[in-house]
Amino acid sequence: MSNDKSKQGGDRFPLTRWSVIGAARSSNPAERDRAMDTLCAAYWKPVYKYVRLRWNRPTEDAQDMTQGFFVQVIERRLLDKFDPAKSRLRTYLRLCVDSFVMNEEKAAKRQKRGGNVLHVALDFAGAEEELGGGAMDPAAIPSPESLEDFFEKEWVRGLFELAVEDLRKYCEANERERTFRLFEEYDLSGDETISYQKLAAEYGIPVTDVTNALAWARREFRRGALERLGDVCGSEEEFQREARSVFGWGAR
Repeated sequence: MSNDKSKQGGDRFPLTRWSVIGAARSSNPAERDRAMDTLCAAYWKPVYKYVRLRWNRPTEDAQDMTQGFFVQVIERRLLDKFDPAKSRLRTYLRLCVDSFVMNEEKAAKRQKRGGNVLHVALDFAGAEEELGGGAMDPAAIPSPESLEDFFEKEWVRGLFELAVEDLRKYCEANERERTFRLFEEYDLSGDETISYQKLAAEYGIPVTDVTNALAWARREFRRGALERLGDVCGSEEEFQREARSVFGWGAR
């Protein structure tokens, strides 16, 4: 087993404050590609699930539409039209999805003419499993208003999933695998019987080590989630609004 470092202070995620909006409007193709990969990673799953539920599309159609939508974002430079002073990015994108689906035949033709491709691997099988699989019953589909809330909740869920994966990779790279396992067991497993004392006994370490490790992991998870959030906000004002919405308090 690797030694699990317990140092604090400088052992942390950097906050880049890089924005997908600014990069998407860049004249540098590499920056635009990076922006689209970031956007796709944050939004593909909410988009897919939203198309499945809101538009009652079968799995294969929803998969094609999800990929086609992000290609259209690139080809039509939809982020150039986004104004963070008027709406949240997630609201703007959801409305763009609605427009895309309503015009799917024309959009499909545009996609075939274009040469853009997505570089982010899309785990549609995993997303379908989260939905419960099977055909959608139109009578059981919630109202459009509740589906708007569903889209936003799925976006937050996806943000946290990315932050957890960032934390896992960071811990692996810095010999803190045990810290991540403690965080996974206590904060992510959903097992209400887990306690600091049980974890200490399981790993053969003092309870204070469990306490310190979890405090560090939660702090770095929050930092990573805020960094991911900052990536997909168009301005500092939007970032602060989204931080309050997601976490219930300001980012600073």
